[in-house]
Amino acid sequence: MMKKHSITLHGHRTSFTLEDEFWNELKTIALENQESLASLIQKIDEKRGLKYNLSSALRIHILRWHMKKKS
Repeated sequence: MMKKHSITLHGHRTSFTLEDEFWNELKTIALENQESLASLIQKIDEKRGLKYNLSSALRIHILRWHMKKKS
């Protein structure tokens, strides 16, 4: 199921939509990195540039994280 999430990044409120599975994996990554979910999302947002919207950047980050863990 897709859900809309809101967060404040750089002092501005923004929202993104993720499936529950991606949302859960994002929380797992933050926990494994011993950082807050907000901090992880902000780092991903800062690296994404204009190529992806925030939702896509989060999904790509999760995919790359899983690929890296496999190797």
